[in-house]
Amino acid sequence: MLGVRVAVITESFLPHVDGVTNTVCRVLEHLRDRGHEAMVVAPAPAPAARRTAPRAHAGAPVLWAPSAPMPGYPAFRFAVPWPALPAALREFDPDIVHLAAPAGLGAQAVFAARRLDVPSIAVYQTDIAAFAARYGLATAERTIWRWLATVHRLAARTLAPSWDSVDALLRQGVQRVARWSRGVDLERFDPGHRDEDLRRRLAPNGELLVGYVGRLAREKRVDLLGAVADLPGTRLVVVGDGPSRPTLARALPDAAFLGFRSGRELSAAVASLDVFVHTGVHETFCQAAQEAKASGVPVVAPAAGGLLDVVEHGRTGLHYAPGDPAALRTQVAALVGDPGRRAALALAARDSVAGCGWTAVGDELLGHYRDVLGTGGGHGGRGGHAAHGEHAAHGGRHGAHRGHGARGGPDGRDGTPGRPGPGGWAARHPRVGSGGGTRVGSGAAAGPPATGAAGREADRRDDRRSI
Repeated sequence: MLGVRVAVITESFLPHVDGVTNTVCRVLEHLRDRGHEAMVVAPAPAPAARRTAPRAHAGAPVLWAPSAPMPGYPAFRFAVPWPALPAALREFDPDIVHLAAPAGLGAQAVFAARRLDVPSIAVYQTDIAAFAARYGLATAERTIWRWLATVHRLAARTLAPSWDSVDALLRQGVQRVARWSRGVDLERFDPGHRDEDLRRRLAPNGELLVGYVGRLAREKRVDLLGAVADLPGTRLVVVGDGPSRPTLARALPDAAFLGFRSGRELSAAVASLDVFVHTGVHETFCQAAQEAKASGVPVVAPAAGGLLDVVEHGRTGLHYAPGDPAALRTQVAALVGDPGRRAALALAARDSVAGCGWTAVGDELLGHYRDVLGTGGGHGGRGGHAAHGEHAAHGGRHGAHRGHGARGGPDGRDGTPGRPGPGGWAARHPRVGSGGGTRVGSGAAAGPPATGAAGREADRRDDRRSI
């Protein structure tokens, strides 16, 4: 199987760790394992962090774009305009551009990709509009959404991690949307990593451990943890770091703050909890909650955003009214006081992620690449709408298959857009069908092959490319 060249443009990358970074790392590892080539372009880290910044990950070289600190959250950097990006992409010569949570850098990349006649896939992962509102930019929320919608409409396809995210994008006029969930490392996150020594240190009197794992930042609503800090017979455990940690530590003097954990330490910390609590209401997915489920820990989370997919109320955890501290306390207390129910939810939580490993989810992503490179997706307006607006994926929401979360297991191909019919230019040229592919729209909307230098370059890449 010949490889493809994938330029991964991400708004966040190592050494900064968040959901976007973690997903990008997994994508790069899967591309390497499947024999494909990748490069990464990301905002440069802060000067103090540059000595720990990687030059490559999973064999993919990292190119750092100039950046500036985000006001109010200097540890997070955003890319500033970078005129050299088109030349960097041209030199790498990608077959497809993967835009991870595109905003500033992703917007530059999608325009550059169009000029180079390279299709792009945008992965919607961060509710940037809500994020900005939490940092004092609420008046800009509508403007931010307009900008994001423009970026996503320029991509050949947008992949959203949850049905709530699909809905949000459709409301903003982004039509070529499919649901692509997130995987979980089923070996790293497993009930077998429960650490009794750690539990004795954290709960010397045999208390139950109620824990939060994630970034400690304003948009995560970590202030709500105070609602469960003094539940009788429990101890609150906080795993993670971020700008809100000093304030939170002062407000919760009896909680155990473990700081940033990774690898085996993170696995043990998650598996050693009795109840996992999440407080953020703007999650497009919530990987931490899925990792808790894989560790056999029931989840209490707000009935909002991606958590509606990740947590099935009454089966793998409990929902509470978003932003309501009393409701959060009630649901956690219900599990603390009912060991039988807690155990049943823990078993169901682990069972629900049995088919959600990163290998299956990574192969699903390659299926989207195949669609866009072949006949399943238009090149951001150049080839028309893909599969009649592509929210056939959204229609599947109300059918028998929901993918991750309520039903468990990856989406397979049910949640992807419909395939074009047998007509059209691509059908008359089988070498550019689903195995090889050319950059045209879907079905009858597909146009003739490119001519001249662009056509020769496309033909050369077609000969090289197979997924």
